[in-house]
Amino acid sequence: MSSTRLIFLGLGLGVLTGLFFGELAAVFHVVASGYIKLLQMTVLPYVMISLITGLGSLTYKAARTLLVKVGGVLVVLWFMSLSLVFLTPLAYPSWESASFFSTALVHKPPPIDFLSLYIPENPFYSMANNVVPAVVLFCVVVGIALIGVEKKERLIDTLNVFNKALSQATRFIVKLTPIGVFAIAAHYSGTMSVSEFGRLQVFLVTYVAIGFLSAFWILPGLVATLSPVGYRELIGRTQDALVTAFMTANLFIVLPILIDETKQLLAKHGYADGEAQSTPEVVVPTSFNFPHTGKVLTLGFVLFAGWFSSADVAVGDYPKFAVSGILSLFGNINATIIFMLDLFKIPADMHELFVATGVVNSRVGSLVAAMHTLTIAILGTCAVVGAIRFDSRKIARYVVITVVLTALTIGGIRVVFTKAVDNNYEKDKILSGMHLMRDPLPATVYRDAAGVPPLGHGDMPVLEAIRQRGLIRVGYRELALPYAYVNSAGDLVGFDVDMAHRLAKEMGVELEFVPIRIDDVSALVNSGYCDIVMAGLTVTTERAEAMMHSATYITETLALVVRDHDRHLYESWGEVKRRASFRIGVPNLPYYIDMVRTHLPLAEVVFLDDIMERFFNQELPDMDAVLFTAERGSVWTILHPQFSVVVPAGRTVGVPLAYPVARHDAGMAAFISTWIELKKNDGTIDELFNYWIMGRSAEAGGHRWSIIRDVLHWVD
Repeated sequence: MSSTRLIFLGLGLGVLTGLFFGELAAVFHVVASGYIKLLQMTVLPYVMISLITGLGSLTYKAARTLLVKVGGVLVVLWFMSLSLVFLTPLAYPSWESASFFSTALVHKPPPIDFLSLYIPENPFYSMANNVVPAVVLFCVVVGIALIGVEKKERLIDTLNVFNKALSQATRFIVKLTPIGVFAIAAHYSGTMSVSEFGRLQVFLVTYVAIGFLSAFWILPGLVATLSPVGYRELIGRTQDALVTAFMTANLFIVLPILIDETKQLLAKHGYADGEAQSTPEVVVPTSFNFPHTGKVLTLGFVLFAGWFSSADVAVGDYPKFAVSGILSLFGNINATIIFMLDLFKIPADMHELFVATGVVNSRVGSLVAAMHTLTIAILGTCAVVGAIRFDSRKIARYVVITVVLTALTIGGIRVVFTKAVDNNYEKDKILSGMHLMRDPLPATVYRDAAGVPPLGHGDMPVLEAIRQRGLIRVGYRELALPYAYVNSAGDLVGFDVDMAHRLAKEMGVELEFVPIRIDDVSALVNSGYCDIVMAGLTVTTERAEAMMHSATYITETLALVVRDHDRHLYESWGEVKRRASFRIGVPNLPYYIDMVRTHLPLAEVVFLDDIMERFFNQELPDMDAVLFTAERGSVWTILHPQFSVVVPAGRTVGVPLAYPVARHDAGMAAFISTWIELKKNDGTIDELFNYWIMGRSAEAGGHRWSIIRDVLHWVD
């Protein structure tokens, strides 16, 4: 039986084993990891020696030719793959969405350290820690230096003998591929949850389809069109390497195989000596450090994330997208996605969805990367030795087939998803269906201030009065999303409502909620109408003078809420500041009014009390934006997905939230401040922030479906 059939047999048996044993198949992870480590064992030494001997055997003129011609092939491949990336949004069906608050609106990701990645301060450290780009640069420098060294032939011959030994060792390890593939398939099919990819089906299907199109036509078709190597012999000769790259999700470990296959394919067509055999030894290891087609296609996730979260990347930003994407792809792919999401103001929590796709896209990406490496090795070598053939008929045929297949792929995906995917917007139902995180206390909620019985403190401190009556009364606002609001079940819920329940429970007292108006908050709390206000109130100079406040429990970020199609107009405070005829709604508080007049002197300021409700309900059609915070503004856009939150680049302004208490009661303020500190330290505030503001909820655990558990019932 051929090795390819054995590999597919191992794959099939592995999938069946995983489905049978379910989570118990996790034990195969040891075998899978061991197989991958064995493959990696010989790769780095092989790559190092190939680069040094390959470059060292050239002349300076040949090295320059190699750089120019292979570089030209790489640029062509980048152009083709970026074109596919920009076409992928055409496959996505119409979609309306919004997202909870994301830290990408506020926090910038750490910059990629290209110096450490590419310049080996200590080559031995880079080798030991598998910092491949730095190792390659070291080998390139040594190889180029070797070009001008006299009597280098003996060293090169010795290194070539050692490299042949490494190649033989690699081929021996590759014979274990059916076993390794079986272990990998058993582990992932037994432990991977299909449900976690539910939201990503549009991206996954599109990425897999475009990836397969690239790996099995666009790249090998280009090789067959421009070189003497035919399509069938390229696929047939390299299928074992392609399957190995796909199953292990690792391009690096098949580099020695790709070098050998490239040399043998070229030798079959009469290029068995000289530059034709040494060039692949330089091109393949070097190309590993440049963004390959698989990586470039992964940038399509950024466009998908923009579509999914209604933060689409504008077509006019595609040039910036292309340049930024290619440059950032020289680093880690996860860091690239984080950087690109931030660059185009797409919610950072989309990165978590990208990570969830890793099991699929890493394998398809490695398959495409292997074919990309073969393509650049064969075409690059042919360009160097003058074997490129420009046949207008073959080129025209290739272009027509590529255009037709691409159109059928993208168009077919769009038709399928338009009919099969439910595109009704339902995130507002998620918000209205949220409930208090833990078992709440039985609480009395007054909806009308007229029915609230008086609650006088007399001269008694508030904290003592609460203890004496066994009741704490909390002031709330019904539209203080996400801190206090009424859900679809008619219950009062929200971040601060949750905090109030926990406060009352820990104090061992009963709980009442009474409604307040924002304009009357100081008078109400100072008169004893309520003991404390927990309704997402910001601290301002005026309020600090009128009431006592607890310590800050959350610091929000000043932002603008704008219509989706206008979000690109507010990328920086500098751009906003220079805009003429700009109308901005501002909460009717002197603190914010002064801030806007200072930083946006050309803006026409409109002061509104019920600013958000009127803006979202289209009662203010001439209003360009409203000043709000990113955290609560994001929640409002869940209800109104045609709007977006923008935190313009430049100065970041924090907006502190605290709980007001009576002006004369420092004891109550000190107690609440201490309690807030406790809730910060025990993780309560982080837990509530993740749930109410970032929209994250813990999923109930459960067993992975398996035949042994759910069909045969042999295990519990």
